[in-house]
Amino acid sequence: MNVHDWLLNMPIADVMDECKVIEVSFNHGSRKDFYRNTTLQQFEKGDLICVEGVSGFDLGEVSLTGEIVRLQMKKKEVDEVNPEMKKVLRRASDRDIDTWRHSKSREKEAIIRSRAIAKQLKLEMKVSEVEIQADSRKATFFYIADGRVDFRELIKIYASEFKLKVEMRQIGARQESAKVGGIGSCGRELCCATWLSEFKSVNTTAARYQNLSINQTKLSGQCGRLKCCLNYELDTYLDALQHFPDNCDNIQVAKGNALLIKKDIFKDLMWYVLPDSNKQYPLTIERVRKIRSLNAQGVIPEELEAVEVTSSKIKEAEPEFVELVGQISLRSLEKSDKKRKQKQQQQQRPKQRPQPPPQQQKGQQQNPNRQQGQQRGPNRPPNQPGKK
Repeated sequence: MNVHDWLLNMPIADVMDECKVIEVSFNHGSRKDFYRNTTLQQFEKGDLICVEGVSGFDLGEVSLTGEIVRLQMKKKEVDEVNPEMKKVLRRASDRDIDTWRHSKSREKEAIIRSRAIAKQLKLEMKVSEVEIQADSRKATFFYIADGRVDFRELIKIYASEFKLKVEMRQIGARQESAKVGGIGSCGRELCCATWLSEFKSVNTTAARYQNLSINQTKLSGQCGRLKCCLNYELDTYLDALQHFPDNCDNIQVAKGNALLIKKDIFKDLMWYVLPDSNKQYPLTIERVRKIRSLNAQGVIPEELEAVEVTSSKIKEAEPEFVELVGQISLRSLEKSDKKRKQKQQQQQRPKQRPQPPPQQQKGQQQNPNRQQGQQRGPNRPPNQPGKK
């Protein structure tokens, strides 16, 4: 989760009152925490630093420094003068970075192995992520479970298998999608993976207020729960629906009881449908109140008096078809193409001597036979010698 430091270039009134706490992110921003900078070094956003860990040290990236950190701490209700706040040790060296990379390379194998062990023990849980400390002394296993899981035996097996201290932490489906990340149906990156840190409960009532169809496939997010963005515009819809009349789901007219199907807050219309008919009738708020008051007096009006809904969008005039090419047929183009190809073939052929017509060639082929017959003699077969 990236936070823009909009107080970065503002001058500091009192240097002694400067915030000594920095925000450090771990595992590509999936986890953040605050650490007190007791060193004399000044850190900037993006620096790799070593901080206090469990029986060792951990390595993270500086995400925020300065006065913006105080606002983040106030938002998350963290006390700045808390004596138990962990401290920054030093700037990360090359050796620390190599150790951190080696620890991170073990995480993928640890996820696969931990899931297999949990399956062998027949525990109804799913290990979603494993985070190993930079010095490989501690590992945090994030898991998802519908109920309470007794993993006392599991922790013993994990400790003997991975040779480190094990911590189990249960998270929800929304936290898992925030750690995994992805692209939502809107085409943008998931809110929970970028800026959303507090997950409020979402129910189908929010979709009904916004006249959305209750389709579980479209309303569900990547986590399998209802989308968090259903609450973004809910307050606006609730404010706009305050001037709509209440208890107007059914109104009586001469044709029967009209049933309310939706409310249009943009045009201040209420849409009704009559029995034995699929046609929708838009009514103004004043007309609905009038019909409701008449029904309360025992009077049933004859018609609903629906209004005509016109689109406010200006209809663009379609341009007339203009033939810019002219009266050119495809046949004429094909003929010119054939002529061009024939001309190219003639130019590529080598020049040859003209041949005599076929009749002359036939006559020339018959003459040698006649000359041979004259030399053999009359009535004499070609293969037999003449008699003396």
